[in-house]
Amino acid sequence: MSGINLTTKKRLLFMLFFLTALVIVLAARITWIQMINGAWYQQKVFLRQSAGTEISAKRGTIFDRNGKELAVSTVVQSILADPAEVKKSKKDVDFIAEGLAQILSLDKQELVKKLNNKSRYEKVKMKVDKDLVDKVLEWTKKEKIKGIYVVDDTKRVYPNGSLASHVIGFTNVDNQGIDGIEASMEHYLKGVPGKVIGETDAAGRELPFDEEGFIAPQDGLNVVLTIDETIQHIAETAAEKAIKENNVKYGATILVMDPRNGDVLAMVSKPDFDLNNPWAAPPGVDAAKWKGDTKEDVKVLFDTVWKNKAIKESYEPGSTFKAITSAAGLEEGVVEPNSPVNDFTVKVAGWPIDCHKPNFHGNQTFAEGVYHSCNPVFVRVAQSLKIDRFYQYVKSFGFYDKTNIDLPEEGKSNFHPKPTEIDMATASFGQQFIVTPIQLITSYAAIANGGKLYKPRIVKELKDNQGNIVKRIEPEVVRNVISKKTSDTLKDILEGVVSSETGTGKAAYVKGYRVAGKTGTSEIKKVNKYHASFSAFAPVENPTICVLAVFYFMDKEQDHGGGAIAAPVVGKIIEDVLSYQGVERVYTEKDKEMMRFDVLTPDVRNKTVQEAAKVLKDSSIGLTYKVEGENDQNAVVVDQMPKFGMSVPQKSVVILYTKKQQPSMVTVPDLKNKTISEATQALSRVDLNIKASGVGNVVKQNVAPGEKVPKGQVIDVEFKVKDDEGQGTE
Repeated sequence: MSGINLTTKKRLLFMLFFLTALVIVLAARITWIQMINGAWYQQKVFLRQSAGTEISAKRGTIFDRNGKELAVSTVVQSILADPAEVKKSKKDVDFIAEGLAQILSLDKQELVKKLNNKSRYEKVKMKVDKDLVDKVLEWTKKEKIKGIYVVDDTKRVYPNGSLASHVIGFTNVDNQGIDGIEASMEHYLKGVPGKVIGETDAAGRELPFDEEGFIAPQDGLNVVLTIDETIQHIAETAAEKAIKENNVKYGATILVMDPRNGDVLAMVSKPDFDLNNPWAAPPGVDAAKWKGDTKEDVKVLFDTVWKNKAIKESYEPGSTFKAITSAAGLEEGVVEPNSPVNDFTVKVAGWPIDCHKPNFHGNQTFAEGVYHSCNPVFVRVAQSLKIDRFYQYVKSFGFYDKTNIDLPEEGKSNFHPKPTEIDMATASFGQQFIVTPIQLITSYAAIANGGKLYKPRIVKELKDNQGNIVKRIEPEVVRNVISKKTSDTLKDILEGVVSSETGTGKAAYVKGYRVAGKTGTSEIKKVNKYHASFSAFAPVENPTICVLAVFYFMDKEQDHGGGAIAAPVVGKIIEDVLSYQGVERVYTEKDKEMMRFDVLTPDVRNKTVQEAAKVLKDSSIGLTYKVEGENDQNAVVVDQMPKFGMSVPQKSVVILYTKKQQPSMVTVPDLKNKTISEATQALSRVDLNIKASGVGNVVKQNVAPGEKVPKGQVIDVEFKVKDDEGQGTE
């Protein structure tokens, strides 16, 4: 060292300090990487080197508003293959593919391709039921086949089959939402998938001594809908019954909404489909020739059973739109309920516009014009408003915009871009434009609730598996469209459409509940298409539900009036839903007069006339009587008509026979086209009883006119409202 000069010593010392500092920095960096940030680098390397099969997460459950399951995921298993391991088996690939294909009903050649691939894992079959999995495992063990693995997976199951199928939607084999809530809420429902992992080098080659790994999937969130399963069932049952009874070949849609917050309580679109088998052949298609997976097949499905008419199919609203014209006229003060109007022909741009019965109703009040649905009345209201103000209300009620309901592919309305006087005139009574059913019921909800236009809500909240609310979707008011005063006035007018004897919606009358609504009947001649509709809300004093029903026809000869077909359906739904909700009935005097409760005729044989009369007149029975034979209070009754145990309305007459004799026979009158009161009186005049069903005018009686029957016999009579509206044309 003595030979080393001072300069060299300084340099060596500097190098020593530099190397020492470098070692310290490197040591610190290694410590940072391994001890402090090691997990992050480990994950990066892990993900970079991982190559495997994705395992579906458990998809979130879809509930109705009361917590009833509408869509659930059950644990199933999927079968995977490691081609490299499979080839180490003593059996060749062709033999293995043949065996798997037979057990799992797969194509052998497709399996051969998969088993010859150089990938780490291949999907043999996903979402396999346990019995098939057991067969595969038993077979691979017996034949000593390597590289066939079974992993847990999930499968979507819909407990109610087709119930609310268009709302719920469905998933594909990869658990991806295809339509409905399954699609619109995909981001929340799907969760985070897991993986079966095998390590690779930077070039993607399998490492020879890797460890098998598994990343567990994270469950999706649960979606709680505003739909009420019971109300949905009520609406679907009513739709199916009406379709069958009226031979409706092109389906229907029914919506039930809570006007107080915009909640959709039921959404029906017919025809529908089984959610557990959505790819099945639709009605009218030969199932034997149906594949279901071609582009043509999928298009057929989208155009028929998969189409949600409630939000996707626009239609001409017809006279149901007159409620909007009425709201605008009342709000602007151009008309009042008692304003004098008439249904005389009005000419617009040279075109005559008449009532469905030209000049039939003559001079009347505006309210009566609404009851009778006279087109000229609404044309004159629109003319008083002028084009700009009229269409301002159309826009305000939301008809120019989509509602943005949380469902995919919502349709839209179509109005003339630059409306003229004739466009406004026809629009005033619901013709020459199209809207969606969801738009129409949303506008009626605004009329019912005092003037607030709500965005329709179909999703109520999102929850995790512990029941915690992760996200709540609050009701949203878009805007105020009319004042409460106008709302109250219009509600009373629309109630008259149902309660008035001349109202077009009288078939929707429900005893004990005040119902308001408007019928609609439209025709688009270009495509020979007809719509029968009715939109309503109840109870009028405090509406809790709005209901819209639309039926689709393509048969000119068929009765397709909104008052005849849609109104009774809506009335029945309103009655059932309000009863289910526990809304108390308040009977009017008219209701009490109409109520003729059925009772069972008591057995009064072997009693004296006096004793029999006392039994029949009992308040719980409420029947009248007439004596045939010895008319003495102490005479003994030997026979009666109607017979003991027959169901008859209260106030019916019972014929009492006081001696053995042939029953007195009377001629059954012709009841065709009579009202209920007229038919009752006609039968009463000849001592016959009535068993009435339906409302309106007589369309059928179970005993033909002119036939002889015993006095006191019950005649079954069916009533139906005949269409009393005009039809639009396009």
